[in-house]
Amino acid sequence: MKTMQAYRFALDPNDAQLAGLRRHAGAARFAYNWGLALVKAALAQRDAEKSYGIDSDQLTPVPWTLPVLRRAWNAAKDDAASWWAECSKEAYSAGLDQLARALKNFGDSRNGKRKGRRVGFARFKKRGRARDSFRYTTGAYGPADDLHVKLPRIGRVKVHEPMGALTGRLADGRARLLGATVSRTAGRWYVSFTVDADREIPAQPGRGGVVGVDLGVRHLAVLSTGERIANPKHARRSERRLRRASRAYARAKPGSAGRRKRAAALGRIHARVANQRRDGLHTLTTRLAKNHDVIVVEDLHVAGMVRNRRLARAVSDVAMAEVRRQLDYKTRWYGSTLVVADRWYPSSKTCSGCGWRNPSLPLSDRTFTCQSCGLVADRDRNAAVNLANLVAASTSETENARGVDQRTPLAGQVAVKQEPGTATAGQTRGAPPLGEAA
Repeated sequence: MKTMQAYRFALDPNDAQLAGLRRHAGAARFAYNWGLALVKAALAQRDAEKSYGIDSDQLTPVPWTLPVLRRAWNAAKDDAASWWAECSKEAYSAGLDQLARALKNFGDSRNGKRKGRRVGFARFKKRGRARDSFRYTTGAYGPADDLHVKLPRIGRVKVHEPMGALTGRLADGRARLLGATVSRTAGRWYVSFTVDADREIPAQPGRGGVVGVDLGVRHLAVLSTGERIANPKHARRSERRLRRASRAYARAKPGSAGRRKRAAALGRIHARVANQRRDGLHTLTTRLAKNHDVIVVEDLHVAGMVRNRRLARAVSDVAMAEVRRQLDYKTRWYGSTLVVADRWYPSSKTCSGCGWRNPSLPLSDRTFTCQSCGLVADRDRNAAVNLANLVAASTSETENARGVDQRTPLAGQVAVKQEPGTATAGQTRGAPPLGEAA
């Protein structure tokens, strides 16, 4: 199976290479700002020409796409930046590419082609605030060996960990380099290689069938099998350090070297929390994708959940959207199937034994009690079993799921994402029983 995959490694540059990395990031930022100034000047000229009554086909063209921006830069670079030869041409191309993507996203959002939150017009990047990054797509870049990478105009840079997983695939032809992005996060430089890889879907004869996954704040995840994944609460565990570093940053004089030093210290704490959270989620999602044929999750409205000031911090610490993103591609990697239940499917308010619903069940009530069959079960476990049963029922009844009309949103309309070679719906098993009957 062909798939796009990224490998990220932390760099360990010497002083000269560190200066080169900063210089290239600055070059990308300069090209971005130069191109944005050109676009704004063209837009202002067009507005002036419109006020003079000039026909639309005779208005000044706006350099909106990457090829046009590149031609304009090549024509003006000797005057605009006489020092441009000190950096690789890829750095300037990366900055212009970032601008072209920002302009396209703005245009697509305004025209309704892009879904989600409206995208604003591109803004200038300021040194020290904008993320330092640049990208290579051509040239002699890539792994030099298991412990070094080649970056044009910067040199042979050491990495912190062996790259055998990547170099092995490149050596035997199972992967092909598409690009390399160099970026700085919390004071540390990283290189991310994007590759076009051939992945073999492994045979998993002994893995489980359907598993429902109920994501939450109290527990990171509750599975229909009864397993509970504890919420590690990485941000809360680092709260004292974050608070202390935030106060030190706030007390420092704006613009001073001390403030920059404290900002870097605060950023390192945030980066450590993010790395801990990411590592835990990768462990969970890999295990689910490897050990189950079908994984069922809810289409949670995370953006709406974080608007609740009482839940915002806890929801952000769990990173529910990241769980679904990882499951989306890992189920394709390992030959399983991801099913996303409709956002309005009442998994927490429906009895997993008989289908009776309690529409008035408050969020504070952590136990589900069925007034029809007498089932008493943990709220989260009941929801996870309902998610698993949703798929099991849809495989046994072609028209109705659990005898409920699927034309209504509350019937649990699902979007199944399945790749060739994955388990079919008829091969899945339902969730085990739970709870106690009164």
